[in-house]
Amino acid sequence: MGKDFYKILGISKGANDDEIKKAYRKLALKYHPDKNKSPAAEERFKEIAEAYEVLSDKKKRDIYDQYGEEGLKGGIPGTGGEGGNSFQYQYHGDPRATFAQFFGSADPFGVFFSNDPNTMFQGTHIFMDDDNDIFSQMNMGGGRGGPPGAGGAFRSQSFNFNSTPNRKRGSQDPPIEHDLYVSLEDVDRGCVKKMKISRMAMQADGVARKEEKVLNISVKPGWKAGTKITFQREGDQMPGKIPADIIFIIRDKPHSTFKREGSDLKYNAKISLKQALCGCSIRVPTLQGDSIPLSVPEVIKPNTVRRIHGKGLPFPKEPSRRGDLVVAFDIRFPDTVSTETKEILKDLLPN
Repeated sequence: MGKDFYKILGISKGANDDEIKKAYRKLALKYHPDKNKSPAAEERFKEIAEAYEVLSDKKKRDIYDQYGEEGLKGGIPGTGGEGGNSFQYQYHGDPRATFAQFFGSADPFGVFFSNDPNTMFQGTHIFMDDDNDIFSQMNMGGGRGGPPGAGGAFRSQSFNFNSTPNRKRGSQDPPIEHDLYVSLEDVDRGCVKKMKISRMAMQADGVARKEEKVLNISVKPGWKAGTKITFQREGDQMPGKIPADIIFIIRDKPHSTFKREGSDLKYNAKISLKQALCGCSIRVPTLQGDSIPLSVPEVIKPNTVRRIHGKGLPFPKEPSRRGDLVVAFDIRFPDTVSTETKEILKDLLPN
């Protein structure tokens, strides 16, 4: 019997999108392994992430509601849209990436704000603003920090205007770094991401007040993970200091079909043992939504790969050229083989 994603999130089958997000937010923060040290937290965190990814996507949720986890992952004929191919889903297996995409950071502690009444403000806040949908609110008063492997953690820093800053006059705070997850489709086409920041700004009367500003980030076709976009001096303005720079770091959002390898895209084609031994013809999906026929008449080994030239991602410095679509093969072996079949195979197959 498959997993009950509704039970995992503690919601009813009629839950709406807001209820699904609220349930994931609560449970993901509770069971994040950096915060929850219980032995079962890691696996629970992964289950919660997978349940959210399925139920927050209308197509996956509809198929899951009708066919369950087995149908969702096993492929239901006729659910692939035009052409009648089956829709098949596999969770990418990285719950931290799901968490980072939802909250805008992989740091489970940076999403909280201080309740200290003596703290007048909490530094620059950044909101994910994608298609006018604000997903997260991050506390970003200082530079990058946190435990190793936190992947996008931030060093929280609070300021009290009633105290004298303990720093050289005119010095600049460390840059504020924020991971920006973009889909492979966004990298393929290029896009503009909007990030809304809330910061303290000095007014003409010498008083610092909160203001909001939208930063437009132009993601160019082919940009690689790790690319940095810097907005100079966009952090909090305070007497006696230079506002921190805000740096966005491009990160690849996990994709259900492709894996990025530089400017190449890797696709794993699932084939049967019969197809592997006898050769086969398959259709390979592309990032643009169409598919390409691929014929492999010879024996397909576990390390066999085929390249479809020019169907990868654009080269960042030469976007008119593209990498390749690399096709690897995932050979499905049968669970059992009858005695009669074994005898036939022994006679037919070489030693």
